[in-house]
Amino acid sequence: MEADEKIQYAVEHTEVVRAPMQSLATFGTTNIYYYLVTQLTEWVNVVREGRVIAARPKIVTPSYLVNLEGFSSQARKFIEMMAERYPHEPGIFYTYKNEPREMNIVSEPINAVIDKINQLIDDRRDPLTAIIKGVEALWDVSLLKFTYELTTSSVQANVAELEQRGLFRVDSAGVPRDARNHIEGLLEKTKREPSSAPELVAELNKWGLFHEYQDRFLSIFKRRKGA
Repeated sequence: MEADEKIQYAVEHTEVVRAPMQSLATFGTTNIYYYLVTQLTEWVNVVREGRVIAARPKIVTPSYLVNLEGFSSQARKFIEMMAERYPHEPGIFYTYKNEPREMNIVSEPINAVIDKINQLIDDRRDPLTAIIKGVEALWDVSLLKFTYELTTSSVQANVAELEQRGLFRVDSAGVPRDARNHIEGLLEKTKREPSSAPELVAELNKWGLFHEYQDRFLSIFKRRKGA
């Protein structure tokens, strides 16, 4: 079986048995605990536990995405094409971090394992826990499918709340209001914590705004030096 066929198989045979009862937060970090159950044999299953941490959704433009790392060559080519055609068209961007926890081998039928996990979650009354039934050989693809479905189920509400606050509005420099607010927050953070300066500089460079904010940035350290 070719790699693409294996991935397609994993996607088609992944089932989100229990989805979180809440969508991704629009203005904060969302922390989802998951149980990923995969079958080795009829009576032997693997249960992986961990957390998917979704950062606050950001409003970005193709011009911003061009300056991000981590995209494949094909994805980067598409982003560059979009940046040429629609450089300042705002869109919503999600970032995630997976924090694996435990992995256990369980000698029970898979449905019995899932029933026990469901009961455990019910007892805890935890609205932010999910159960995923995946494929062992490509369990990380199963986790990615869950993350994708979580995003698509949340995006409409996230966009509506961001639009309601006017955060999609783009200024004459092609920068959304949401990004300006984030930069202002980083400036205040850097005043309190100078070690945050690299984060601020990186964000300014991604937007091509360092020269605009250069004087304010340097004044932070001039004041500290003269204090």
